[in-house]
Amino acid sequence: MPNNSNPSIAVLGAGSWGTTLALVLHGKGFPVRLWEFRKEAAIRLQQDKENREFLPGIPLPVSMSIHHDAVECLQGANVVLLAIPSQFVRSAMERMVDYFPTNALIVNAAKGIEEDTLKRSSEVVADLFPHVLPNQYAALSGPSHAEEVSRGIPTSVVAASPSLDTARTVQELFYTPSFRVYASQDLIGVELGAALKNVIAIGTGISDGLGFGDNTKGALLTRGLAEMTRLGVKLGGQPRTFAGLSGMGDLITTCMSSHSRNRYVGEQVGKGKTLEEVEAGMSMIAEGVCTTRSTYQLSRRENVPMPICEAAYTVLFEDKDPKQAVIDLMTRELKVED
Repeated sequence: MPNNSNPSIAVLGAGSWGTTLALVLHGKGFPVRLWEFRKEAAIRLQQDKENREFLPGIPLPVSMSIHHDAVECLQGANVVLLAIPSQFVRSAMERMVDYFPTNALIVNAAKGIEEDTLKRSSEVVADLFPHVLPNQYAALSGPSHAEEVSRGIPTSVVAASPSLDTARTVQELFYTPSFRVYASQDLIGVELGAALKNVIAIGTGISDGLGFGDNTKGALLTRGLAEMTRLGVKLGGQPRTFAGLSGMGDLITTCMSSHSRNRYVGEQVGKGKTLEEVEAGMSMIAEGVCTTRSTYQLSRRENVPMPICEAAYTVLFEDKDPKQAVIDLMTRELKVED
């Protein structure tokens, strides 16, 4: 575990979020090395000192080192921040097993569920690094668009680990006057809330694309949160976590914001585009697309009713007409509110 007065930090993933968190840590005076897996992109980052592809307009400090070689980036690191899309965590880290720092604190900032295995990122890391103890792992999540954090707009997130001491270490590591960090021991709940809210955001985007209003959005957020909580609790999360920053907080932000890639995907599909057409026009990954499929499979495996998530799944992957999906949601058997 690092001493917060002397951390050596490797950030894996130079997308908008990885770059932003690298800036947060560098701004506190910590030595930060940023890894970009594409050689040409790493060279551009080093030369331009700006991530024009994913975070335009935000200068990178001259003293921040950019690496394409993961061995160089990880050498001597006692904190490793994972900012790799969840679907690529396993394949990226499999190549690093032989030289990954044994005792490093691993902080995951991605928000998704691995599609093939239906595992959370902490479970993927445990598969690859069975020697990593629970107190060496934490998740960092909450309502936190990179476009705002990188500009110093006040933001609050939560650091979660089975070890409260570890959560507090991460809390202190990332905290700044504009980036407030809370601590939690509910790693399962925080990871699931972070992932599941993206599915609801796609559903909300579909509603926007169809031209529906605030009433519809309010219902989707409220009933979507109920679905997230049902599945999350069934899988071991705590109910109150889903009412917190990584649940309700992130859900509101992602469903309401123009920055949200997941809401954008849903909106374009609601307007009549196919999923393939929408994704072809995007430079950044919307994690909620894969998570929609994973969530649908989890809900069936666990026998947890998630009608909004199921509707999003049928629209994205079974070519169901979005208007018909809404009709089917609204005309289901009447229920008692839970």
